[in-house]
Amino acid sequence: MTPKTTKAVRVKVPRPQPDLSFEIALGQGRLVCGIDEVGRGPLAGPVVTAAVVLPAGGLPDALARAINDSKALSLRAREALEPEIRAHALAVALAEASAAEIDDLNIHKATLLAMKRAYEALPGEPPAVALIDGKFKPDLSCLMEAIVKGDGRSQSIAAASIVAKVARDREMMRLAELHPQYGWDRNAGYPTPEHLEALRRHGVTPHHRVTFAPVRAQIERAG
Repeated sequence: MTPKTTKAVRVKVPRPQPDLSFEIALGQGRLVCGIDEVGRGPLAGPVVTAAVVLPAGGLPDALARAINDSKALSLRAREALEPEIRAHALAVALAEASAAEIDDLNIHKATLLAMKRAYEALPGEPPAVALIDGKFKPDLSCLMEAIVKGDGRSQSIAAASIVAKVARDREMMRLAELHPQYGWDRNAGYPTPEHLEALRRHGVTPHHRVTFAPVRAQIERAG
């Protein structure tokens, strides 16, 4: 008798939720903030950063369970979570580096500058510890811990990623009203086919990053 073949069953592994493990381990009674950036890759618009200080006792359970890396959340979820984060956080600050600053400094240095601005804009007592997404180490007057993929691991960084993403999307919506042909309300300034075609057809705006290759190429074509 021929044995029956067994079909492989795919099991969907739940995505880990960011928690307060890093905050608890590094805070030890000290004030901790999470810092994240949004908008390093686009051809237009600013890079936006947020700094968020969560209460040591944690967020309400439902809110804590809902917070995640902003890239893993829908637009609707981010828009719903952002005011809740602001309502329950001890402090929230936003900052940016403009397209002109990105061209002047380069995107890495401009991101560090925006992170420094967000940290320094936090109201109240400056945090003693900053948890930063990725490998960034801005010039901050506190202990820093860079956490690779931190927006999916640290709740403070995840909260900052949501606040920064919502703020930048709103800014690109505003700029899209001034320059509707580029589709920034849909592509947020990223190099989508729609954006690249509009760049070829309509040229460069003051909000484009002229040191980024597709924009620089368009300037050279225009002569």
